[in-house]
Amino acid sequence: MTFVHVRLALDRLPAAAKLAVLLRGDEARRNVPRTAIEQGHQLLSREDHSDGTTLLVIQKKG
Repeated sequence: MTFVHVRLALDRLPAAAKLAVLLRGDEARRNVPRTAIEQGHQLLSREDHSDGTTLLVIQKKG
């Protein structure tokens, strides 16, 4: 379900815009980056934090 929220946010952005996403949970940390890349977006950075969260920066395709 997490990627659905990320996808909706990406859909509202213009092409090549960047989106920062803070993720919690193993499933979200595995699936969101993989699915974003599969849909043609670019993963610019990934920071895994000691509190169990992961910060992703995704650039929208286009």
